[in-house]
Amino acid sequence: MSTFRIRDAQPSDEAGAYHVCLKTGNFGQDGEPFYRDDPAALGRIFVGPYLAFEPEFSLILEDDQGICGYALGALESRTFFDRYEREWRPKLCAQFPDPVGDPSTWTRSQLVHSWYHHPDYTCPEPYAEYPSHLHIDLLDRAQGRGFGRTMLNQVMDRLRHRGSPGAHLGVSLMNVPAQGFYRKLGFQELLRVGSGTDGCIYMGKHLRS
Repeated sequence: MSTFRIRDAQPSDEAGAYHVCLKTGNFGQDGEPFYRDDPAALGRIFVGPYLAFEPEFSLILEDDQGICGYALGALESRTFFDRYEREWRPKLCAQFPDPVGDPSTWTRSQLVHSWYHHPDYTCPEPYAEYPSHLHIDLLDRAQGRGFGRTMLNQVMDRLRHRGSPGAHLGVSLMNVPAQGFYRKLGFQELLRVGSGTDGCIYMGKHLRS
């Protein structure tokens, strides 16, 4: 029986957390078969900047086998995205060219590389009520044990302590189980964009009692 532990993230956690991002990168399911040409493609957006810029709001879940989950947050989303734009994205764009040609012929990794060059900084309104944002992923072996709820609550407690009035997160339209999980935690839909595999629901929760 594995022993699970929640702890603060460290810079050395990057590779393990990127792996979790990969293994949950297919709308919550295993994305490894789709990113064999660049396994770190998703992690460079959805994990790396948080470990670098928001360590205070970055938690790691690990067991005897290693890192099996994370919960990440940003206190002020527009400030976070501004720093991402200035300090993080230029390196990605320099290393990975913007794919050309018919997007229907791109690999999943190439699609993500296009996101490096054309980022989405959506912040749902009313922004003043939900300025923080969250991101969480758990491997299968860590799911159904209450760790996701515990980790998100811990990150939200830290955001609340720093004065945040509320937080939002985005979830794929395809990831119905995650939508139900967030609703049980008290998140409500704020904005819906796109459709099908490109669709996303932004959900928010007030943090002040």
